[in-house]
Amino acid sequence: MVARNCRLGRHGEIDLIVRRADVIVFVEVKARRSSDFGSPASAVGPEKQRRLRRLAVLWLASNPVTNRSVRFDVVCVVNGAVEVIEGAF
Repeated sequence: MVARNCRLGRHGEIDLIVRRADVIVFVEVKARRSSDFGSPASAVGPEKQRRLRRLAVLWLASNPVTNRSVRFDVVCVVNGAVEVIEGAF
């Protein structure tokens, strides 16, 4: 793990940043007690995706990495069950 709850000033926070081989993965974690109101992944809509991309650009600007790909994952936790959506957007 590279960082957890990485706060980027007034711009926001990235839940997790991890390194997998040659990939930097920015992870959004969403938890719900039940899926009665839809999947937690549905809470990561277009606006949230744009915000996470902007945060990733800010993080990469202050933490230069070379020869690495970038990926955005969403981790959904529903009543203790975990689902990882790799390359969610």
